[in-house]
Amino acid sequence: MSRKDLGLLVLIIVVGTVVAIINPRFVSPINLANTANLIGLFGIFAVAQAFVIISGGIELSVGSIIALLGVVFVDLVANGTVSPAVAFAVVLGLGCLMGLAHGLLISRMGLPPFVVTLCGLLIYRGAARYYTEDATAGFPFGASFPMLEWLTAGRFYGVPHSLIAFLAITVVMGFILHRSVFGRHLFAVGKNEEAARYSGIDTNRVIITAYIICCGLTAVAAVFIAMYTRSISPSSHGNFYELYAIAAAVLGGCSLRGGEGSILGVVLGVVLLQVLQNLVNLLGIPSSLNFAVMGSVILIGVIADQQLSRRANTKTPGGRA
Repeated sequence: MSRKDLGLLVLIIVVGTVVAIINPRFVSPINLANTANLIGLFGIFAVAQAFVIISGGIELSVGSIIALLGVVFVDLVANGTVSPAVAFAVVLGLGCLMGLAHGLLISRMGLPPFVVTLCGLLIYRGAARYYTEDATAGFPFGASFPMLEWLTAGRFYGVPHSLIAFLAITVVMGFILHRSVFGRHLFAVGKNEEAARYSGIDTNRVIITAYIICCGLTAVAAVFIAMYTRSISPSSHGNFYELYAIAAAVLGGCSLRGGEGSILGVVLGVVLLQVLQNLVNLLGIPSSLNFAVMGSVILIGVIADQQLSRRANTKTPGGRA
């Protein structure tokens, strides 16, 4: 565990303790279970965002992808078009295709990640609204899918399955990022893409893979969130989720310049954000301030990252004084 991660863990413990003292309901079994469920739901696409940020990019279409793939999944399952397993495979495949398209536009055509994913945000949101004719998508009254509901929204000895899925994904993605050749290449590309290319790394392949992983995991999150909400309003479902993912990644030590970050840090960032949002709810602070909290967190994280980088540069030979 790095110093950043350790500091974040201490901050979570301090904030959690203060909230518990102010309002004991924070440590009630119901509140802890609900918080754990939200950590799982939001954590999946936060880990996904970390991969593109480490590559030196950004993915702004997360919320719109969740909305579009969510209505597609609900429509396929609710209408009995295909089985839930096939619907999940379709949604996952669509997510990976979106990531492939983003990666190709960025790596092969040289378009800025901000522009590509911002266009994706608009396109997918519009497609979701067109797909449902701007109506709310949901399951018919009385419709029941016991196995699907248990897998996505059930609990194992009180532990939400969303959290279990998040932890399993975290372990796999942690191995890929920190223990595989691809992970080393991803950090190298994020640090200096030109130098990585001269070192023999296929930078285009690395960038494309990062976006496929990101959008693929976001598709998984879309299914869990769709089953959690049970209904989807395409005009608002998933709004600003990309900000949550970026905030969690930045809090977890991912530099927006690329080349830095850890899966453990992102997990801690997700936990801290959920604790902060829980604090807002328990203290009776207007929920409209949730976005203000996230914006402040991103700003503080970027400022801290900049200051730490400057301090590191002054300590290295040849760094600025």
